[in-house]
Amino acid sequence: MPTDNPPLITSTTRPSLEQALQLKLARRGGGTGRHGELETLAVRLGLMQNRLRPRLRQPQLLLFAGDHGLAVDVAATEGISTAGLVADLIASRVPLTVFAHQQGMNLQIVDSGLATPLKGQPGVLLRKIAHGTRNCRVTQAMSMDQVNAAIRAGMEITETLAGNALGCAGLGVGGTEAAALIISRLTKLTLTEILRPRDADLRSSGMTGGNSNNTNAAADFELQLANLQAAQTRHANCEDPVEVLAAFGGFEIAMMVGAMLAAAHKRHLIMVDGIAACAALLVATRIGGPLPDYCVFCRSTGHPGLDAVLAGFQATALLELGLEAIDGTGITLTWPLLAAAAALLSDVAETALDPAQLPVLTEDAEAGRNSGQDFDTDALRERLSALLDR
Repeated sequence: MPTDNPPLITSTTRPSLEQALQLKLARRGGGTGRHGELETLAVRLGLMQNRLRPRLRQPQLLLFAGDHGLAVDVAATEGISTAGLVADLIASRVPLTVFAHQQGMNLQIVDSGLATPLKGQPGVLLRKIAHGTRNCRVTQAMSMDQVNAAIRAGMEITETLAGNALGCAGLGVGGTEAAALIISRLTKLTLTEILRPRDADLRSSGMTGGNSNNTNAAADFELQLANLQAAQTRHANCEDPVEVLAAFGGFEIAMMVGAMLAAAHKRHLIMVDGIAACAALLVATRIGGPLPDYCVFCRSTGHPGLDAVLAGFQATALLELGLEAIDGTGITLTWPLLAAAAALLSDVAETALDPAQLPVLTEDAEAGRNSGQDFDTDALRERLSALLDR
């Protein structure tokens, strides 16, 4: 999506501020020691907010849920439905809901495109674009009008949220495969690199010669790849990121694109969890510029394909706990580390230092204007509309 205009999103690169943040960390009271990666993270938070004293407040966690027509071809999830996963979340039958409550995170499930109706209730946002996407192996998963509507809905949701920290994760049977198609098309990664099973899964399923009842696992994986490659062939001429998103789906990924664009425009922290969220970030980056500057990566699964995807962003997850959970769980467990990193700069007292040793940087001048609270979201919407409608 080439354009002669400056990027929609401002880079966080600012050497003078980075130097000031590092000096601020260095002049804390003696004997406190060093705090390793927390200090690196603290500097990143300061650069995100363009402030010497970054503060994180009212963290929001959005789980964007949607169904995929592609699921009938590729999702080996017998007995599992997106609606069932959503019901478990609402009823607090999974740890994610409990963890979010413990950490003071406002968790909301966004019906981006569930195939079944979802009742409006606290903690649920009804922004359904359609009852699931079409099968991208057969036709385009979403129309361009649907993609644009989903991106704008994601922006609108983020603009109404309190706080300055946003967690994004996708939820949907077939969503990982749709995300893999998007990532593969926009990067040099192959579908096998993104979707290959774990070695332990290969051994237990007989795919590497082990004994198991599930001796057809290798054939199932090859069939899945064949169906996905058929989808790639059908949309072989799609290169533009928004067209790629429309070709492969889904509604939850498209809404995350808008949510991330709006959050980064306001200089808010974005917590990214899962392959679907990474696909959204990739599309948003192609549209808006340096969004990864505002992102911290979280992890809720040990799927090896996620390693390859994160490597494409030259990043790793902040916390690796060996989880095998619903995307978003990693966000709830990473949040305390982020809050602690911000506190290193905003709350820990420091020793006096000659002001002449500091770069010229006025905290008061930075505080309101650059904290992301007063950015013109209408301007972002207008520029994005021009790109989407061209």
